[in-house]
Amino acid sequence: MATLSTARAVAPSIRNAFAAHRINAIDVGIWMVAIGAYFVVPTYLSLGTTVLIMILFTLSLDLAVGYGGIDTLGQGAFYGVGGYAAAFWALNVTSEPISGLVAGALVAALLGIVTGPIILRTRGLTLIMITLAITSMLEEFAVTAKSITGGDDGLTGYHIDPIFGMFHFDIYFRTAYFYALAVLAVAFVVARIVVNSPFGLTIRGIRENPVRMRLLGVPIRNRLIGLFTLSGAMAGVAGALTAQVTGLIGVDTLTFLVSGNALISLILGGFGRLYGAFLGAALFYIFSDRAAAINPFHWYLGLGVLLILAVRFMPNGLIGLGEQFQLFRERKQGRGLDRGAS
Repeated sequence: MATLSTARAVAPSIRNAFAAHRINAIDVGIWMVAIGAYFVVPTYLSLGTTVLIMILFTLSLDLAVGYGGIDTLGQGAFYGVGGYAAAFWALNVTSEPISGLVAGALVAALLGIVTGPIILRTRGLTLIMITLAITSMLEEFAVTAKSITGGDDGLTGYHIDPIFGMFHFDIYFRTAYFYALAVLAVAFVVARIVVNSPFGLTIRGIRENPVRMRLLGVPIRNRLIGLFTLSGAMAGVAGALTAQVTGLIGVDTLTFLVSGNALISLILGGFGRLYGAFLGAALFYIFSDRAAAINPFHWYLGLGVLLILAVRFMPNGLIGLGEQFQLFRERKQGRGLDRGAS
């Protein structure tokens, strides 16, 4: 009897786990668009690769800000450190690309472990200022340590071997595009498992009500440090990808602008929803590219108008707008069923 009751208790949790990870129409649609873009717009694979990498970077920020409530403007620190780590790895250890990604992730994760306990002692504006200070210090080090980082000229001169010894990087970004897409897919699966795990659920609880979670015995600080480290590692992978596919990593990867662009992407796409990073980053970087092509001098005006409209009419981002539309349809169908029953 005890075994039977235990099985009955476990069954709902198993069903919930499968429901949290099941493939839906959004999954199929977004990934099919990403794959189809390779064949439909082959002349824009360089832009497409950049978009995929920035989606990964924005996804890492969403874990920290959207799910953990960690208000940071220093995500670019992890991105830049991961990029430099991958470049140093290619210069001094091996040009094999997968190990370079791992190196970028580990160094960025180490930065998260070291800075996390300091940053997460604070909240709000103080936390934001500390993250900015850390990023600024790393940027200043990259500028002044020319013998190590190349200074303002960036770090170049390294070579990346073919992926698995078969797929060569070319100037048309054909290999780079699918390489970035594959890495993004793996990172997305990891992020989806994490946010739907017990760890992820406690993180959401900490974001909503940290006092109650502390009373329940949840080690809040340790959980946030773990999430911050994971977020940093994912941003480091994005930086490593940039270093590998472009053959250059510079101090511009450590600037506030990098973190700010990712934050704008999240505003456009929607916080705390994994696909918000996909939609927001794609919209931001494609719109920026097209606007700059139309008017290279005043394209920021168009970007500002887009952001104002998004904040005014889509406060929860594109994902939130889709959810509202779906809720409206369900309510409309429910009213139709009620009339039919009456």
